[in-house]
Amino acid sequence: MQAEIGVIGGSGLYSMPGLTEAREVAVETPFGAPSDAYILGTLEGRKVAFLARHGRGHRILPSELNFRANIHGFKQLGVERVFSVSAVGSLKEEHKPGEFVIPDQFIDRTRHRVDTFLGDGVVGHVSLADPVCGELARAFAASCAKAGVVGKPGGTYVCMEGPQFSTRAESHLYRSWGADVIGMTNLQEAKLAREAEICYATLAMVTDYDCWHTGHEDVTIEQVIAVMQQNTGNALTVLRAAIAGLAKSRGCKCGSAMQFAIVTDKTKIPAATRKKLALIIGKYLG
Repeated sequence: MQAEIGVIGGSGLYSMPGLTEAREVAVETPFGAPSDAYILGTLEGRKVAFLARHGRGHRILPSELNFRANIHGFKQLGVERVFSVSAVGSLKEEHKPGEFVIPDQFIDRTRHRVDTFLGDGVVGHVSLADPVCGELARAFAASCAKAGVVGKPGGTYVCMEGPQFSTRAESHLYRSWGADVIGMTNLQEAKLAREAEICYATLAMVTDYDCWHTGHEDVTIEQVIAVMQQNTGNALTVLRAAIAGLAKSRGCKCGSAMQFAIVTDKTKIPAATRKKLALIIGKYLG
């Protein structure tokens, strides 16, 4: 095991200050190359692997992200838990720019993405009723409180395709659904982390009010990055506290999520698929 905890940095968070004995590790996966090299090191006494979601220099569109490679790369490094940090737009007045939301539900509005490791001769259906690991979400909430920043537990994250921001009609539609925040990346990560039996939770930093709020200017990327940069210190403080507060072993069910998910006759799974998915379902195929 090279790392036990993973961190995915979103817009504005392209490095993990504080890592000691830091080194870069390029990982090749059965699903291609991840967004960037992983930065491995020690933080708060724990072995951590950091990945810049969009690559350093922010080179990769949300729709271009190789989500499978990113999550599989963490799995190859030995990671069992992944903390995600992301920029989001607020869909409710109560979620103000600069604050954090820790969503526990998602709505999928994407259209062009591969979001499962399965296929190529193997069929399975993993439960996603509760797509976020409760242990990690509670760690985020507790660390927000410890850091003295607003971190609201619970809420629904709308994952849209992008790269354009919402139309005003879409923004009002999502508000009518009772959703809390909107972003472009986290649902695929949550789905794949569940299949990989990796715990996953999101620290969503509100950067804007999308375009529904008539009292604020419509969202721009300059606004998103500016708020992220202003609040990167808070995000890093929360991350450090969350990592420091994690128990050494997991008490959740994420580590056995795929145990009863596979419905394909084991004898019918192609050898190439078995090899490709060895880290994901190999222990259940005998």
